[in-house]
Amino acid sequence: MTNFLRILLSAALFGGLFPSTVSAQSAVKTVVTSERVRAEVMAHAPEGLEAGKTAWVGLQLTHQPEWHTYWKNSGDSGLPTQLQWTLPRGIEAGDIAWPVPKKIPIGHLANYGYEDTVLLPVPLTVTPEFKAPLVGDAEIRLKANWLVCRKECIPEEGEFVLKLPARGSTALNGPAFSKALASQPKALKDGGEVRIEGNALQVSVPGLPVAVRGKTLEFFPEQGEVIETGAKWTQAWKGEVWTASVPLAAQRAQSPSVMPVVLASGGDGWRIEAPVRGEWPKAAGTAASATLTPALQQALRNAGGSSPAPATPSLTLLAAILGAFLGGIILNLMPCVFPVLTIKVVGFTKHADDRRGHRIAGLAYGAGVVLSFIGLGALMLALRAAGEQLGWGFQLQSPIFVAGLAALFTVIGLNLAGLFEFRSLLPSAVASLEAKHPVANSFLSGVLAVAIASPCTAPFMGASLGFAIGLPAHEALAVFAAIGAGMALPYLLASWIPAVARLLPRPGPWMDTFRRLMAFPMFATVAWLVWVIGQQAGIDGAGALLALLVALAMVIWAATLRGRSRAIIGAVSIASAAALAWGVGPAIATPTPPERVAASDALWQPWSAERVEQLVAQGQPVFVDFTAAWCVTCQFNKKTTLAHRDVLADLRTRNVALLRADWTRRDPAITAALAGLGRSGVPVYVFYRAGSAPVVLSEVLGVEEVRSAIAKL
Repeated sequence: MTNFLRILLSAALFGGLFPSTVSAQSAVKTVVTSERVRAEVMAHAPEGLEAGKTAWVGLQLTHQPEWHTYWKNSGDSGLPTQLQWTLPRGIEAGDIAWPVPKKIPIGHLANYGYEDTVLLPVPLTVTPEFKAPLVGDAEIRLKANWLVCRKECIPEEGEFVLKLPARGSTALNGPAFSKALASQPKALKDGGEVRIEGNALQVSVPGLPVAVRGKTLEFFPEQGEVIETGAKWTQAWKGEVWTASVPLAAQRAQSPSVMPVVLASGGDGWRIEAPVRGEWPKAAGTAASATLTPALQQALRNAGGSSPAPATPSLTLLAAILGAFLGGIILNLMPCVFPVLTIKVVGFTKHADDRRGHRIAGLAYGAGVVLSFIGLGALMLALRAAGEQLGWGFQLQSPIFVAGLAALFTVIGLNLAGLFEFRSLLPSAVASLEAKHPVANSFLSGVLAVAIASPCTAPFMGASLGFAIGLPAHEALAVFAAIGAGMALPYLLASWIPAVARLLPRPGPWMDTFRRLMAFPMFATVAWLVWVIGQQAGIDGAGALLALLVALAMVIWAATLRGRSRAIIGAVSIASAAALAWGVGPAIATPTPPERVAASDALWQPWSAERVEQLVAQGQPVFVDFTAAWCVTCQFNKKTTLAHRDVLADLRTRNVALLRADWTRRDPAITAALAGLGRSGVPVYVFYRAGSAPVVLSEVLGVEEVRSAIAKL
């Protein structure tokens, strides 16, 4: 608690909504450094920022030994580096001019990427719309994301700012850009040809420089999920024509009509865009892939807004909607929703004799649930289209959101316990609105139900949500609406069927006792949310949240007083709460280092795509638990089925490696892996073994289900 006490006595800057994995370098600057990579934004504008001229900017990544980042096609695992520029009006950024990569073998697999130091240059086009300021510089901002891997993979990000002379030139980094641009693959006039023959591509490329004829070349397809990246392939020279036979991927998911390919020798590269002749064999698709990487790449493309290939299907869409509807119904039984259930029970008893009020309340609650699911789904889809790697329950990856929920449930719990009535604290005009518009209360309780249900994934929901991510927006939103309709259905039935209403107890004095009793599930939910903060921000973050919740309770209690006591104690409590928020609030948003999270369980290893592939390549079966601290279903499965002695004994007998992918905080690699499995949220449980497609288990695990899956390994 020493750190907590130190933070309590000092002010700190407030953290962002989603802290960077390179948290120590979250401030905007030209250089970001972690234990693995030094990232620096650079510029080269020898002719200044003049209309019609091209300037260059770029991100230079200097890797520590054994670490690497990825090319535009990362190969069998990994994700390419992403650069998002914010530029002055009239300046436009082009695509990354990717240098020639190197092949990085990993067991029987292979990646394409960069080691040592690489500069990723980006051309800037200055249009006539650019108006250079008379005084000062042009400000260029960059938000970059990169995945850096060794045996494990760590997603990192940085925000940079660069100031270029608006009326001068910048050539200090000329040698670095000259070297990077010289390593660009050169376009060949004759694009060559790719022919499909059985399960292999026959490549022929004429027109290569005389100096490389007869030499062995490296082969880098820009399109992923086409060839078996780590497999053996053959090449030969037939006079002036270079030829190669490259095996197709067993789990191929792409069928391009034109294949951009880079050939390389000794650091020099040549690029062709070869037309593909012949008919592609039937694609296996990413969902059945035995490795994680194609799935990672496909998920990244979907997040970037590219359109997935059209499916067959109305039947598939109908099945997803049906699964979402059934999952929504089951969601009412999940522990996430229990606190809101209690509120609805009290509300229904109040209207036991008012059939019309019952029905209106049920409709309003249903509308709140359905519209909230649609709104949450639309927000998630919009953020994914903007390049964010998000999935179901993404808002709970933010410590600020979790802390807000804890504060909300503290207030509700204090209200149910009888400390205060909302009407007594609200202005009379607002209180009268509450009385005149009870429908709004029911609607908002539906919104609240969705907010607290979002950490849960019920059976049938996982596959439906994963499928929805790749659909057009209107179809995806129909799936989200189906979840809401399923969740609202029991309340609609209870409010519209008289026989159900008659089963409710008659109003009486018992209701006050029941209401106070229901405060304790609310406080239990607060305790769980504080625990979640502890997983996200450590003991200091949990302690800070507890202190702020106590201060919040004191402010509410002071508001219930009368006369001078209310004014004096209220002012003191508000000032104390504000000072506390300023002093310890930032601790809530400060993430726990990943190493501390990963070391929490000796039986489990931290997950990475490459670790899975390495273990499978060695012939060892792997079980992956995709989980999060804020996922109640995950924690239930973890404490029951996954801790069952028979399950653990079977796992030991079969020598199954146990990996845990902790999604408590935002992790693009885990998000992409989930998408590749056809899921967009947790929990997800998967068995991997060599030569077989992944086996995905149900969201609510049973002992026999897991033991049966182990027996088939």
